[in-house]
Amino acid sequence: MEDIILLKQGEIVLKGLNRRGFEMKLIGNITRRLRPFGNFKIYAVQSTIYVEPQDDRCDMDKAYEAVKTIFGIAAVSRAAACEKDKDALFETAKRYLGDTLHNVKSFKVESKRSDKRFPMTSIALSQYVGGRLAEAFPHVKVDVHNPEFTVHLEVRDYAAYVHGPSEPGAGGMPVGTAGRVVSLLSGGIDSPVSTYMIARRGVSVIPVHFFSFPYTSQQAKEKVIELTRILSRYCGRLRLEIVPFTHIQEEIGAKCPEELFTIIMRRFMMRIADKIAVHHGALGLVTGENLGQVASQTLEAMAVTEDCANLPVLRPVIGMDKKEIISIAERIGTFETSILPYEDCCTVFTPRHPKTKPRLKDVVAAESVLDIDALVEEAFAGIESVPCDIGAPSEN
Repeated sequence: MEDIILLKQGEIVLKGLNRRGFEMKLIGNITRRLRPFGNFKIYAVQSTIYVEPQDDRCDMDKAYEAVKTIFGIAAVSRAAACEKDKDALFETAKRYLGDTLHNVKSFKVESKRSDKRFPMTSIALSQYVGGRLAEAFPHVKVDVHNPEFTVHLEVRDYAAYVHGPSEPGAGGMPVGTAGRVVSLLSGGIDSPVSTYMIARRGVSVIPVHFFSFPYTSQQAKEKVIELTRILSRYCGRLRLEIVPFTHIQEEIGAKCPEELFTIIMRRFMMRIADKIAVHHGALGLVTGENLGQVASQTLEAMAVTEDCANLPVLRPVIGMDKKEIISIAERIGTFETSILPYEDCCTVFTPRHPKTKPRLKDVVAAESVLDIDALVEEAFAGIESVPCDIGAPSEN
């Protein structure tokens, strides 16, 4: 009996002539993600990707958990392969799912027959295997309407497969199929979720963090590095670009009106992120801004902020309720790190009465006392690049 993992493709199946390119990217991502867990043969047939262990050293448990975090996969099943024969399917189901069937009160069998050469219809196969399983496990009731457990049989091109209910995959599109962006990553809750969501659409991400030592601590920096490592489970190999931001904030604090500190600071972030994006061939900027959440996230403030960016600014969480964002953060594992009590640069220089409806001409006039180009060049030249990787699935 051969243990195997079956991965059902998501949105890729809607693609046309370019579908094979998306499949190959997904297979490449899976291959890289599973490399630490052993030698696997990975291939796609009929909208399903097969992950076959090639020797006993493969860690199937870790591989199974890992594939659930790879974008482009809709559902994941751990299955047993067998001959395309009704009795082989019954024997395999009895052995492979026997422990589960011993501990449930009701079950049913569902069959899919992709190989139309198989002599039985799907319904007939379900009835046959279901009847024999009912005899083998007489304490378990057959319930086709509301069973406690469902036995799944699939008759495919190369073999037949037996498995229990599938688990949800990460969904979305394979990382690396939709270009590259720079994502502004703070130590808060929103920006990691925003980074996750844009990567879920197939985008490769370059995370950028603005660090203001000694106003923000080394612990705050390590917090963002850890957030990036957590995100690499989903986003692929990540390299965090840490921008020294202290001098810029001190210049703003010394020479600009207090109520405009945050707006001018964020305009500098946009300029620097834009420069990083051009350097790496990225096509857009991503922020964790959420409409109306704080003073710098009004429509007026965001319009002034992005005025100095040349690339599109994407805001995946802009219309979400805070509870929705927290729910995603908890699910992807960033929430507990995000709430650690280490301040980022955005919170250190917060004005007492920030301007919520700034006018562009006023902001441009206020920041004209600064040597903008020199400050941007200084920060760009001082960037620290930190690899942050947990067995990541894609090339960046």
